[in-house]
Amino acid sequence: MDDIPGYVRYCFNTGKLLFLALLVSGGIVLQILACALYNNWWPMLSAITYVLLPMPLLFFAGSDGSSMFSESDNSWVNFGKFLTGASTLGGIAIPSILIHAGVIGWAAFALELSSFFVFVLAILCFLWMSDEDSYSML
Repeated sequence: MDDIPGYVRYCFNTGKLLFLALLVSGGIVLQILACALYNNWWPMLSAITYVLLPMPLLFFAGSDGSSMFSESDNSWVNFGKFLTGASTLGGIAIPSILIHAGVIGWAAFALELSSFFVFVLAILCFLWMSDEDSYSML
């Protein structure tokens, strides 16, 4: 990728950023549609987990993203990984509990799960794009 001109790399990186923005906004739209279409705002509880998801890693592991996938002897980093996993599980568990209790319908549940998977896809794409380190070559 070194032989590609700088302006082409810049456009390519802007396209990646645009794709991430479309994924995240699509997840937000699905989240809001799950609530607004059926006039029931209980599914918005799972949005709390999306906000709280990165907090344990920021507080306990620092801002370095490599500590998420590496082995660590630090108990605080491991505790942050545990809390992150627990809040990720909450993104699926909250709509499941609401459908089991009869608070939301199956269509809202499907929209909630699709919103969750779109957010997961956006996070995986972001991690893949940040591993390339192509922004530093501009």
